Amino acid sequence: MKSLDSIAQALQGYDPKALSADTVREFLSHLVMPVTRHETVSIFQALGRVLSHDVISPISVPPHDNSAMDGYAFDGAQLSPQAPLSLKVVGTALAGKAWSGVVAPGECLKIMTGAVLPEGLDTVVPQEFVTRPTEAARLAPGASGDNELVVIPAALLQAGDNRRCLGEDLMAGQPALHKGEHLTPAALGLLASLGIEKIQVWRKLRVAYFSTGDEILSLGEPPREGAVYDSNRYTVWGLLTRLGCEVIDMGVVRDEPALLEAAFLSAAEQADAIITSGGVSVGEADYTKAMMKKLGDVAFWKIAMRPGRPMAVGRILKAKLASSPREISANSYQNNSNSASPEAAILFGLPGNPVAVMVTFLAFVRPALLQMMGSTATPAPLLKAHSLEPLRKKPGRTEYQRGTVSTAPDGSLQVKTTGNQGSGVLSSMVQANGLIVLHHHQGNVAPGDEVDVMMFDGVI
Repeated sequence: MKSLDSIAQALQGYDPKALSADTVREFLSHLVMPVTRHETVSIFQALGRVLSHDVISPISVPPHDNSAMDGYAFDGAQLSPQAPLSLKVVGTALAGKAWSGVVAPGECLKIMTGAVLPEGLDTVVPQEFVTRPTEAARLAPGASGDNELVVIPAALLQAGDNRRCLGEDLMAGQPALHKGEHLTPAALGLLASLGIEKIQVWRKLRVAYFSTGDEILSLGEPPREGAVYDSNRYTVWGLLTRLGCEVIDMGVVRDEPALLEAAFLSAAEQADAIITSGGVSVGEADYTKAMMKKLGDVAFWKIAMRPGRPMAVGRILKAKLASSPREISANSYQNNSNSASPEAAILFGLPGNPVAVMVTFLAFVRPALLQMMGSTATPAPLLKAHSLEPLRKKPGRTEYQRGTVSTAPDGSLQVKTTGNQGSGVLSSMVQANGLIVLHHHQGNVAPGDEVDVMMFDGVI
């Protein structure tokens, strides 16, 4: 069976130790497999979940022709562009109550928004647009007021105006939502409009994560010389939670082979995917990649990008197979009801620097996890913005620079960097509202040049 390295080479013909960002994304799209088990949840538990089946509308929405306005309903065939139309009001139709009766030519029905349009009536004039001449407003002795006259100005309406047609939103028997869609607040409202209380979704993706390194302090530990507090775990937790994953926090693991092995095996037993930060560079104490190779298979890459050049992707075998690691193919991941991989968990070994962790997550891990979740979501489109400053860039790598996007006086988008682009400057990610994406073959950017930007809103 093919190893990760040979799969990567076959995809694009590139050396997997020097892959472009696009090649890495292509590789991951072939590697990961979606979950296969679904569950039924109530609409109040469904926000952010991924549909496992198409939702077929059981009813038409709206279920009948109805009024889009408070006004007067009538047969639009009587309209003339040359002359006003006078109509006698013969009744009132309220929302939620069908009006029984006949509206003859020259007559109309006072109607409320959402009320059913009786047969033969197809047009509604908003009440504020009609006039009631004094001589036409006199009431007959003992009348209730329903025989008043209203006058519609010439050329105001066309037949069919202000009518909501039966099924114009959804027709019974047609798909309302599709398998793989994320359930947004709008989608929940749509489900409720169909009378659907429970819905089938893919089970949540389980992702375990931990930080590595002897220099890492957990919150609550006292400071010590040469040590830094771990920010990556909390950033990754936020990214995974925002994505809708079931997160398993495994804390900080020291640079000891036995501890790393135990952490990897425990994570693989519990999760579909594992994320680590740190331990994937070329330092003598970076044991992560060695342990990955011992417990499964690994593609250890130097990606042509900045920040986030060192990154490892692999698969950690489940504990029952750990004693005899072997190469496995993505095809062996199919037909399992409880996890995306019955034999292995996908591993993402991210760099240790805080900004590099976030950038590699957004560029590579997030799309892969969405695919594992069964999502058919496409990446948010990159927006075009004019750079407010010169940007130095070498062709041959993809760069992600933190930027602040704003609206120029002419209405176009403009962007400037947040300053220091060091991969350890986490405050710059807080200041930024997007990433300036400088593509693989792109060179220097002059002020005023258009660049692509990846917006953060709703993602981090």
